[in-house]
Amino acid sequence: MSSDGHDRLRRLLGSPDLAWLLDRMRRRLERGEPVTGTVTLTDATPGQRAAVARLLGRRPRAGTALSVRLDDVADTVARSGAHPGGLAAAVVALTGPVTPRATLLAERETAWAVAFARLDPALDRHPALQPWIDSLRATGTVRRLTADPDRATALLADVAAVLTALPAEPEPVGRFAERVLGSAHALDEGRPVTGLVFAAARVLGGVGDGDGAGWRREVWAAVGLLRDELSSTVLALGLPGDAHDPEPVVLTLRRLSRRPPRLDLAGRTLSVCENPVVVAEAADRLGPAAAPLVCVSGQPGAAAITLLRLAVDAGATLRFHGDFDWGGVRIGNVLCARLPVGPWRFDAASYRAALERGPGGPLRGTPAEASWDPLLADAMRRAGSAVEEERVLDDLVGDLAR
Repeated sequence: MSSDGHDRLRRLLGSPDLAWLLDRMRRRLERGEPVTGTVTLTDATPGQRAAVARLLGRRPRAGTALSVRLDDVADTVARSGAHPGGLAAAVVALTGPVTPRATLLAERETAWAVAFARLDPALDRHPALQPWIDSLRATGTVRRLTADPDRATALLADVAAVLTALPAEPEPVGRFAERVLGSAHALDEGRPVTGLVFAAARVLGGVGDGDGAGWRREVWAAVGLLRDELSSTVLALGLPGDAHDPEPVVLTLRRLSRRPPRLDLAGRTLSVCENPVVVAEAADRLGPAAAPLVCVSGQPGAAAITLLRLAVDAGATLRFHGDFDWGGVRIGNVLCARLPVGPWRFDAASYRAALERGPGGPLRGTPAEASWDPLLADAMRRAGSAVEEERVLDDLVGDLAR
């Protein structure tokens, strides 16, 4: 198109008072629609009404609503010789190339797919994250955080880098963030990457619903990331070595990390329970004669994992017992995934034996398969009863006496 023709076209359709008309026609082209029919502008200004009247060679009409037949505009363009290609080509000449909206949407969806593909290494490392990733896609969480596929790609690359490095050996979260993401503040609270990683850490650590700072520290600690060294503790009884005390002791992660106890556990069994009541009962009944016992008090935190690793390094054999409910099964799965631990009266046969003493409470929550006994979850589903450790205290304390 010649310079003269373009100037003529701009004088015809390019005035600011006709910008709304050009915009409406361009939108139709983007939607793949023909530039025909009628468009209406409500609350048109006097200048806009006058511009349309000049374009179409008619007197300005009264009122504020302004309707324009696009076929009349096409006829005006054709008669003027301003653009030989017709109205649609004239709109493109004035406003630039038009990419159909369907094409733009397809390209954008492809870009989002590329962004989410950054999570593939994390999914390869942790297949259990598939429902979480599906939820991210379905709820639009990442799109709300970034609103742009390029930014999402960078964000999800950081999330994947963190998740593939988890679970970590107990480590301050700032030190971990500096090592994995290059900044000690990369996992500070309030950052988008922190929120996404936290949600995934709940899945990896098997931590249930909760709230508050303590619960958040528990979630991070379940995958080895420490918000502080003093809030993570573990309860123990009868540990031989320089940590020995005839009474139950509470050990902080700071103590275990900075001044690890020397444990005399070569060839010995270290029992692990879920609830402090087992420790209290063993201390009351057995006193100094109680065999070594560690209580994880729910999902094992960093202090518990650290102490149990020290015990394994000292030659101990680990065995675990928990409540016969879905939470207890998940705790067992976490321990089995991170440590060489076997069941302690915590299998299908032991569950059925406990039920023979009377029904337990209702079994609630989402079922979980026991990695150490494929029959346990099925037995629990069939019976529909939860059995807490208090029900089998005599058996557990009897084992500790031996």
